[in-house]
Amino acid sequence: MRIAVLGAGAIGAYVGAALARGGADVHVVARRAHLEAMRRDGIQVLSPRGDFEAAPPATEDPSEIGPVDVVFLGLKANAYATCGPLLQPLLHDDTAVVAAQNGIPWWYFHGIDGQYAGHRIESVDPGGAVTRVIPPERAIGCVVYSSTELEEPGVVRHLEGTRFTIGEPDGTLSERCQRFSEAMIAGGLKCPVETTELRNEIWVKLMGNVAFNPLGALTRATMAGMCGDEPTKRLITKMMEETLEVAHAVGAQPNVSVEKRLAGAAKVGEHRPSTLQDLEAGKPLELAAIIDAVVELAELSWVDVPSLRAISAAAGLLAQTLGLADPEPEEVAARA
Repeated sequence: MRIAVLGAGAIGAYVGAALARGGADVHVVARRAHLEAMRRDGIQVLSPRGDFEAAPPATEDPSEIGPVDVVFLGLKANAYATCGPLLQPLLHDDTAVVAAQNGIPWWYFHGIDGQYAGHRIESVDPGGAVTRVIPPERAIGCVVYSSTELEEPGVVRHLEGTRFTIGEPDGTLSERCQRFSEAMIAGGLKCPVETTELRNEIWVKLMGNVAFNPLGALTRATMAGMCGDEPTKRLITKMMEETLEVAHAVGAQPNVSVEKRLAGAAKVGEHRPSTLQDLEAGKPLELAAIIDAVVELAELSWVDVPSLRAISAAAGLLAQTLGLADPEPEEVAARA
């Protein structure tokens, strides 16, 4: 199995290094100083589970790699619609795309029955722009339970978690999922294949992201800081409760309480949510998949979400004010 990691930032480089450590035929695509450091010194992973190094081939030009069996997509969800020129050289007819994104994926209502079957979520697939670049049939869902930061070019700080839950959107147990899972496990990661609970897992992870990511950007606080401030903690609790209501309304049954999710977030400690990291780096803020899509699904299912709506608006204005907003849906659709 040939694997390419497209977008070898903190998570992508960590996965690429682990796959290489496990003996996989893996190549990574990155840019600028990070790419040069990986070419020169490989990828260094600093982790409480033990430091390690690996040196998978690295390039900025996917055409140097050619078609692979699996693309691990380490890009932020707000880059999917415009990643076609990078993704296309890596594809053959049966290439799978493991979409390791936060939030609601563009394929969410693909492969299921019910009243929302095939419904397109405009926030994450504006005008069908993402679907045109990555047809849902190629997608393997991936819920990431791993916290990493890029400490410096070529150096990844792994903070906690090694689980990457994957699964087919239609719930089948496919050979491509099993083979990719085996490669990840060989590299020292956990990679269970989910056939019935993948969407539930998405909502379990999202319960944290929907609150901590936009609030982290708005407050500049760490996970521990937000959990330790009582007024903020009450707001987070309300946002999580509203998110659970939306999940239930669209047919998911995430098996976690708000109390347990809060406790798990507090244990992460002085970690800066990825949206705060992007804010500090001057990158576009990944809000559409993390909170805007939940508000859209609330409207679709007639659920009242005043806290989510208010934080979505405030975080969106912050992104616009700082010039870190995603392009408008019409612009994305035109570019794709």
